[in-house]
Amino acid sequence: MGANPVAIVMGSQSDWTTLRHAAETLAALGIGYDARIVSAHRTPERLYAFARSAKEAGHKVIIAGAGGAAHLPGMTASMTILPVFGVPIETQALSGLDSLYSIVQMPAGIPVGTLAIGKAGAVNAALLAASVLALGDAALAERLAAWRARQTESVAERPSDEGGA
Repeated sequence: MGANPVAIVMGSQSDWTTLRHAAETLAALGIGYDARIVSAHRTPERLYAFARSAKEAGHKVIIAGAGGAAHLPGMTASMTILPVFGVPIETQALSGLDSLYSIVQMPAGIPVGTLAIGKAGAVNAALLAASVLALGDAALAERLAAWRARQTESVAERPSDEGGA
């Protein structure tokens, strides 16, 4: 499948706290990824270079997380035909709603698949990327099915006083 089919980009180092959950999920599924900091506002030339060369670099899916104004996913999507999954980062000011609104409100013609705010969104972005990649990779499809089966099996049928999820 080539090295690192998934690129994970984030606006700042602090976003790694959330996006590492995407990386951990991809690693658990045996999917290579390349994680990097690419700020739409502070490193725009880095963003342009990354987005314009992502496909040629062998990436097949991009997970882009950002907080606040959260322009990274949309700007990335505007410069590549690869699927871009946006993960809104939770912010102190507005609890991530600002990030969510920024990422989800894309103009027609520049799609960004927008996930939930925070950790759940990061994990689901990785699973969605895995689903896309599994369309052309039977072994990955089997690993993804096994991962989902383990998740299902981990849910108790009845509540317990022992705690847990």
